[in-house]
Amino acid sequence: MEYVRKLLDKASVEQVKIELLHTAYGNGDTFLAKLDPRTLFIWYLFFGFTPWFIHQETVLIGMFAFVVVMTAMSRVSPLIIFILCMGLISQAGYLLVASWFFGGNLDTIFPLIVLTLKVSIISLASISVFSTMDPEKLSDGLLSIGVPGQVSFSIAYGYRMLPSLLEEYHHVFLSFRLRGKAPTKKGFLYWRLIVYFSKIAVLSFYPLILSTAKRARTTVEALESKGFSYAATKPEVKKIKLSYLSFQSRDYLFLFVSTVFIIILFWSA
Repeated sequence: MEYVRKLLDKASVEQVKIELLHTAYGNGDTFLAKLDPRTLFIWYLFFGFTPWFIHQETVLIGMFAFVVVMTAMSRVSPLIIFILCMGLISQAGYLLVASWFFGGNLDTIFPLIVLTLKVSIISLASISVFSTMDPEKLSDGLLSIGVPGQVSFSIAYGYRMLPSLLEEYHHVFLSFRLRGKAPTKKGFLYWRLIVYFSKIAVLSFYPLILSTAKRARTTVEALESKGFSYAATKPEVKKIKLSYLSFQSRDYLFLFVSTVFIIILFWSA
C-alpha cells in the first residue's frame, strides 16, 4: 500500500503540471540546452529519420546507446520516460498479438524488436532535442530555418498554455465531482466507478474548450494591439529577434563527434 500511495502521489495533476513545467523550462543548464537550436535540428534530422532506412542490428544498437546517453545528459523528466516506455510496450504487444492472430509465430518477435528499437531511437532523439529547448528558443530556432512566424509562435504559446489548461481541466473535473454523485456500489472490478469517472472526464472537455476559445480571442486581440502581424512580416524585426543565435565552437564539436561516431559505427558493422 505504501508503494501504491507513492505512485498515486506522483500521478497527481499537480505533479504532472510540475513535470511539464520542468520539461519546458527546467533543462536550461544542460549541455544540449547551450547549443544553437539549428545544431540540434541538424542532429535530429539524422537520428529522427535515418533509423527507418537502416536494417543492420549492430548499427541500430549503437545509435540507441548514443541517444540514451544524450537523453541522460538532457535530464529528461521521469514522467516523459515512463509515458514513452508504456507506449513502446503497448505498441510492441499489440503488434505481437495481431501477428499471432493472423498466423504468425515466434519468428515474428525479432522483426518486432527491430521495429521497436527504431521507434525507440527516434523517440529518444526527439525527447533529447525538444526537452532541452525552452519554448522561446524552440520558436526562434524554427523561425531561423524559415518556419512562418505564426507557426513558431503557436508552438511557444502551446508550451506556455499547456500547464494552465491542465490545471483548468482539473478544476472543471473536480466541479463535476462536487455536483455529481458517485455510484454507491462499485461493481465487479470497480466497473461502475470506471464508467462514472470516464463520463466525467469526457464532459469536462466541453467547458475547457469554451474557456480556451475565449482565452484565445483575448490573446489574439492583445497581440494585434501590439503589432504582432506587422512585426511577423518584417525582415528587420526577424533579424533583431534572432540576433543572439550563432554557431559556436561547441556546436561544431558536437556535430563533429556525432559524425565521427556514426562513421565508426557503420565502418565497424
